[in-house]
Amino acid sequence: MKKFAQFLKNESGATAIEYGLIAAGISVAIIVVVGTVGDNLVTSFTSVATGLQ
Repeated sequence: MKKFAQFLKNESGATAIEYGLIAAGISVAIIVVVGTVGDNLVTSFTSVATGLQ
């Protein structure tokens, strides 16, 4: 019973999960921003290429 109580009080696993969730959230935000910027760059370069022809 004493080991079970110590297991319930141990928060190191919860901290690792929280850091994992934060890293996943940041990764998703970076992917969205890079995708949006990439689309805008394609549009810009296409309009420049059309203007040069």
